[in-house]
Amino acid sequence: MRPKEKPAPSPPGKEKGGASGKETAAATDQKSCPGDAKAGQEEDVHTCCGCRFPLLVALLQLVLGVSITVLAFLMAEFSPSLLLRETPYWAGTLVCVVAITGFVMLCISYQPDEKTCIQFVIKVAYFILSALSLNVCVLAMAFAAYCYSQIIQFTCEPISESVCHCKLDTTDPLSRTFTYQSDCSFITQTFYLFLLVQLILNLLAAIMGFAACFVMWKDRYQVFYVGTRMQSRTTPGGQQQKV
Repeated sequence: MRPKEKPAPSPPGKEKGGASGKETAAATDQKSCPGDAKAGQEEDVHTCCGCRFPLLVALLQLVLGVSITVLAFLMAEFSPSLLLRETPYWAGTLVCVVAITGFVMLCISYQPDEKTCIQFVIKVAYFILSALSLNVCVLAMAFAAYCYSQIIQFTCEPISESVCHCKLDTTDPLSRTFTYQSDCSFITQTFYLFLLVQLILNLLAAIMGFAACFVMWKDRYQVFYVGTRMQSRTTPGGQQQKV
């Protein structure tokens, strides 16, 4: 019978090579961990109070829109003869729609670079509606300022308990006469206060519309990263650059 042959010992260079390969893989895993942590930090930058979109802007838009609408309907209730430009409920309604669109965008999970169609559509709609609300609120401000400049120059006299005639210039027989279905004390003492409050509210709503447009523009062009795949192949270390 032949004696059993002992297996030949592995070369020392091969063992070292296997150990060095394991050390290289461990070092690679350790290097990848900071990158993952950094990516997580960059993703957290996109959130505000746990939400994708700044919640404060949408809340202020909703509060201002409701305030403008309620005040406009109160003005129309006190004097039904007021013109449409003097009761800007249309501006408040649009601001409320913009705020609701912002809340809908809050409910959509964040996807970088608008990978979902609904996210892209909501973002574009919110940006366009915010820009439109900015212009509409400026228009309502102009109407309120014009009416306010006229009312402070009115000379009113009651025709009946519910009808009041007001003139800009009593000495001019061709001066325009404004007829309001309300008490003259409302026109001379309360109505101009309503217009002043409407002017301030529409100014704040216009500022919020501009802020929303600015946040959306900054979020799209100064926060997102582009060219990730190309840069991961060409740039050592996987570093990315902001655009």
